[in-house]
Amino acid sequence: MPTPTTWFITGTSSGFGRLLTELLLARGDRVAATLRWPEALDDLRAEHGDRLWVTRLDVTDTARVHRVVADAFTALGTIDVIVNNAGYGVFASVEEAADEQIRRVIDTNLLGSIHVIRAALPYLRAQGHGRILQVSTAGGQATYPNFGYYHASKWGIEGFCETVAREIAPFGIGLTIVEPGATPTGFGGSLDTAPTMPEYDGTPAGDVRRAIADGSFGLPNDPRKIAAAMVDLVDSGAAPLRLPLGPDTFDDVRAALTARLAEHESHREVARSVAHDDRV
Repeated sequence: MPTPTTWFITGTSSGFGRLLTELLLARGDRVAATLRWPEALDDLRAEHGDRLWVTRLDVTDTARVHRVVADAFTALGTIDVIVNNAGYGVFASVEEAADEQIRRVIDTNLLGSIHVIRAALPYLRAQGHGRILQVSTAGGQATYPNFGYYHASKWGIEGFCETVAREIAPFGIGLTIVEPGATPTGFGGSLDTAPTMPEYDGTPAGDVRRAIADGSFGLPNDPRKIAAAMVDLVDSGAAPLRLPLGPDTFDDVRAALTARLAEHESHREVARSVAHDDRV
């Protein structure tokens, strides 16, 4: 029988965090589950006992992030996998969003994830092994109107994680950026919004707003299959830098990368023209 794996997961009240927690406990693993309302996991605690360690955490509270990570390692000894899953999104054009909403997106998705990783790394290095799964999105490499601040946080955390992955590889620690596509997890329904500006009605921002309102914005992915794919990746021992999950992620990111590369190539001559003459 395989040795149980111990996981530390943020944002476990719903969505991928809750699904991962359920899946892992059902197969006999241990989970340190963090969330803002611990009572949301009372049913799982009653069923699984001390294999589920639960505590309150808002990842925007940096000091508490460090305390909770330390407490989890103390309580559980070894933690094999860190899953940065907690997230917040605001659905609004860049003019419509309030300053408070912008700060919360960055504090949660970017700074919160950064601090969880920073808090965990000393323990993972001491162990000499470990995995980090950073939950991002197709919007970590592609963009959609009305998600500008969400993209800012996800593009930022992906750049951070690319750097971290190279720095920690010598310590036996792997990092994978997981990029789910549009999935019916309830996250879309929890997106924060802002008063709309009529000036954007006839723009791509208005088109996406109407598509979400009338249900034509597709959600093609199965959330349970995405959670299972994340577990399967860890079980396999592979640690790719990115794991795209969903046909929309694969297609949209491929299209974005292809367009960016084509534009990049179009600037070849001007890029080379500004070098010192002896470097051309």
